[in-house]
Amino acid sequence: MAVPALQLTGRLLEGRSAIVTGAASPRGLGLAAAKLLAAHGARVLITDIDAAAAERAAASLPVNGPGGHAGARCDVTNKAECDASAALALERFGRIDVLVNIAGITSPQRLMEVDAATYERIFDINMRGTLYMTQAVVPAMRQARCGSIVNMSSVSAQRGGGVFGGSHYSAAKAAVLGYTKAAARELGPDNIRVNAICPSFIDTDITAGLMTPDKLAAIVAGVPLGRPGHAEDVAGCVLFLASDLASYVTGTELSIHGGSHIH
Repeated sequence: MAVPALQLTGRLLEGRSAIVTGAASPRGLGLAAAKLLAAHGARVLITDIDAAAAERAAASLPVNGPGGHAGARCDVTNKAECDASAALALERFGRIDVLVNIAGITSPQRLMEVDAATYERIFDINMRGTLYMTQAVVPAMRQARCGSIVNMSSVSAQRGGGVFGGSHYSAAKAAVLGYTKAAARELGPDNIRVNAICPSFIDTDITAGLMTPDKLAAIVAGVPLGRPGHAEDVAGCVLFLASDLASYVTGTELSIHGGSHIH
């Protein structure tokens, strides 16, 4: 198998295309990742449960080539909508090089408070959505014999709980880690890489609504780098895993925590 030539300067994803799920929130991890992928030359399909927001987010990206970017509704728990997203990307871009599975939710319920509906929703969006979107893009990636899939897990999966998520959230994100490693092993012969990112506390719209100044100060006090994480910090790791700089990296979990969970 030929080894890809590393592109160490310029735009790392020139001529490629990507799907980023759950990427319509203005201060979210998905949109930050989509912006950086686009800045490095990729044409991007942004999907979100809110179609209008996805279209607005796509319109905010720098244009790369004919047709620009695209935004569309996708409920990642609905396999038909995931398949339709992949079909739309192929129609618009002619190829799918990168999938970034950002869509997910958290829940702070304690162990004895977790009800069936919340459990199912947490696992459906975080794990089932990752499965369905991966299944949707793999045929095109297999045909091209190349691809990179980046899955959203969490430090919570590694340490058994996080800042906000409960035990059911940790379990769902741990399932994403196991799935990532198994998928990497199975898809490696097709030259498709599968990796996971594991952020700790990241300052986004979702976390801002749950944060008090005292709680933020307590979190930052435990971070060796002395600050909270930002969406752009996560985006940089997504870009690395999506690009040929990570051409021999698969089945890994990349922790993004400023040193707060060194072990």
